[in-house]
Amino acid sequence: MNNLSNNALYHYLIGMADDALVLGQRTSEWCSRGPFLEEDIALSNVALDYVGRARMFYQYAADVEGLGRTEDELAYFRDEREFTNLLINELPNFDFAFSMVRQYFLDVNACLYLEKLSLSSDQHLSEIAAKAVKESRYHLKRSRTWLVQLGQGTEESNRRMQSAIDELWGYTPEMFIMTEAEASLLATQVSVDRKDLQQQWSATVTADVQEANLQIPDQQWQVVGGRDGDHSEHLGHLLAHMQILQRSYPGLEW
Repeated sequence: MNNLSNNALYHYLIGMADDALVLGQRTSEWCSRGPFLEEDIALSNVALDYVGRARMFYQYAADVEGLGRTEDELAYFRDEREFTNLLINELPNFDFAFSMVRQYFLDVNACLYLEKLSLSSDQHLSEIAAKAVKESRYHLKRSRTWLVQLGQGTEESNRRMQSAIDELWGYTPEMFIMTEAEASLLATQVSVDRKDLQQQWSATVTADVQEANLQIPDQQWQVVGGRDGDHSEHLGHLLAHMQILQRSYPGLEW
């Protein structure tokens, strides 16, 4: 693989790692705050799955970069503008409905994406995706159950779920935007064309939302920029909380 391809692969890996780490960190905030004990444990396990996924992508990215950096350095010593995660991942957990709708939207996409990525010509990527897609199938089963139960539940739970869908819908188009790095790796079948997944994602989500007695918003606005390092103020707060220990005591180990 030449230097240009290595650079593209590095940025591709970093984007997926950032997605996983930021969502894992955000989901971990539910620890000890879940609606009941079993769900509290489930949320913590989902967060751990994402952090573990981030580690695999960061480790591979560090190897590809070849500068001797570690997964910890990539996670804890890059600034907000260097992160290229999706904006939807960094939004705060406004309430349980918001978190479950976000998780559902992302789970549907993850299952579709990782299934394709498991066929990547890059063996290491293929192995990571094959492991991660098994986790995402479980995540989707769980988040879809909450979508339907809360949508079909009380007037209050239905209202909160619809409000979350309305709030998050404009962030979902970013999931299907291809970066230059991803596009350049398509020819060698390393990456996955995100645009090809949008129709199936939309069909699945629409059917499930309707089953939950909820509605897809009739709105045209959308928010993008995360892949370019343009983030909301929420990411800065999240990173400050997440990175403070390593930045205060570099190299500290448990």
